[in-house]
Amino acid sequence: MLAAAAGTAAAELVAALTNPAAGPIVAVGGVVIDATPTAVKEFAVRTFGTADKPLLLTGIAVALAAAAATIGVLAARRRRHGLIGVALFAALGTAAALSRPAATGPDCTPTLLGGAVTAVALHLLNRRPPVERAPAGLSTGRPARLLDRRTFLATAALICAGTAAAAGGAVAARRARGSASARDRSAVRLPAPSDPAPPLPAGQEPGFVTANADFYRVDTALTVPRVDLDSWRLRIRGMVERPLTLSFPQLLARPLIERHITLNCVSNEVGGPYIGTARWLGVPLAPLLREAGIAPGADQVVARSVDGMSIGTPLTTVLDVRDVMLAVGMNGEPLPFEHGFPVRMLTPGVYGYAGACKWLTTLEVTTFDAVDAYWVQRGWAPRAPVKTAARIDRPAPLTSPAAGPLPIAGVAWAQGRGIAQVEVQIDDEPWRAAELLPVPSTETWVQWRTTWTATPGLHTIRVRATDRTGAVQPELRSTPFPDGATGWHTISVTVAG
Repeated sequence: MLAAAAGTAAAELVAALTNPAAGPIVAVGGVVIDATPTAVKEFAVRTFGTADKPLLLTGIAVALAAAAATIGVLAARRRRHGLIGVALFAALGTAAALSRPAATGPDCTPTLLGGAVTAVALHLLNRRPPVERAPAGLSTGRPARLLDRRTFLATAALICAGTAAAAGGAVAARRARGSASARDRSAVRLPAPSDPAPPLPAGQEPGFVTANADFYRVDTALTVPRVDLDSWRLRIRGMVERPLTLSFPQLLARPLIERHITLNCVSNEVGGPYIGTARWLGVPLAPLLREAGIAPGADQVVARSVDGMSIGTPLTTVLDVRDVMLAVGMNGEPLPFEHGFPVRMLTPGVYGYAGACKWLTTLEVTTFDAVDAYWVQRGWAPRAPVKTAARIDRPAPLTSPAAGPLPIAGVAWAQGRGIAQVEVQIDDEPWRAAELLPVPSTETWVQWRTTWTATPGLHTIRVRATDRTGAVQPELRSTPFPDGATGWHTISVTVAG
């Protein structure tokens, strides 16, 4: 275990200095995420939320420690078995690093170096010829082979010191990289939009716009990419007549639009938290694609991030939905790192997995027949319009409000179509229409509210929405897979007497 810790610390130090995503634990974690069945992924998102990634990394570290202990036992009995075990783990880590979508040849260096350090440390811990001494009470038989304790402890202390130094160096290198990226981001001055967002209508309740710090985050990145602005380029390629390459300043020099848009994740359960509204600033995408010249037959735009994630969006959606953009700003500041700095794609009216690629670097105009994006390969629907839905935010479920006038409130959404009506039902009473608060456009959620004269006892509250096409939110519950959850959000409260 000590040898494995030394090797892992050395590998993470090299990765921190070159490419943090190439570290063995992160690389193996990425492979685990890719190989995990959809049902298990959905359980992790539903159960652990944003803690799913730290839990995964912790689990990998625990598994590595257990494997190291096993290899150590084998190495104490026969040294070559330990070296074989180390070589096997180094090979697995190297394969994991090179299997990542954005991997390059040098990404195997951290794991190979870590394997070498582990092998050397294991050799040093067993290098001294054992002291042969007959076990107590025995005068015959093969003598026991015992390590010299003082030599072992001295060697172990040196390896511990080296491990601590390497681990500390890795932490310092990551902090330095993070500080440099933070300085780059803070130096960005976003231009004023040529087409600003309409003012928010009066009369809305607090919380209509979600603060950046509170905006949900669901993605597969175990380390948040820190993109170098000087070297970043956006490339538009594929079925286009004139491929384009734009730097970040060139992108900012184009006319910008600003819009309030609601974004939600397909993993959101009925009544779930993975939805938010922000004021986004970005470059309209349709004019860029038309400038590149779309070839006949193309029907999909595949966006790729710096870490290799691919997200496919129907070309008709990109061209027909007015506010599809390459977002550079969020609520008046450059995109936060967790939400895609420096550039992310944003497609109103479709779930994030089909139109909101973060850390964007490439747009490929192609066809659905030619390319299955990351989530489509895992069984999710290739086209994913957001479904009509409503959520109860107040009162909270399983609470005990006082009897008397009780505000009931929440949000509803049907981006691109708009919400025509929200209805609330208490127990088996007739449905009652809720008040809809004003919204800037059909691309955002709508806040709704009503008041109920609560009576003592256990009560069930449910909500449903109707969009402007006349479609009523279905009652039947379905899971998010493969194209978004359905069902009426229902809660229970016990009104105090």
